[in-house]
Amino acid sequence: MSRFTPGELAVMQILWEHGELKPGEVQQHFPEPIKNPALRSYLAILLEKGHVTRRKVGKAYFYKAVTGRKKAFRSTIREIADVYCEGSAKQLLLNLIRSEKLSEAELLELKRLADGPNNDG
Repeated sequence: MSRFTPGELAVMQILWEHGELKPGEVQQHFPEPIKNPALRSYLAILLEKGHVTRRKVGKAYFYKAVTGRKKAFRSTIREIADVYCEGSAKQLLLNLIRSEKLSEAELLELKRLADGPNNDG
């Protein structure tokens, strides 16, 4: 999966949250002022990359996210692990735990999750 630019990600987040929308509706939800041509450029790129679909209703196009939020998240996490942690999910988790300075209760919760029913031996 190709990585999202910040603008593409903003559009995806709007579509994930609100569902199928016309460009003007996406523009209303955009986190900062954006001109129509820039927004349409993001939509065209996302359409070309296969992350969104569009359908025509009368004269209007409606855009809908095809790539799900969880799939995009997993892809981004995999890329972070590959680039910064030599592909190691364990190293990624250890770096997160160290950098976030988790409380003892949070660490115990992580241990409980790691020792869960799927890890009985």
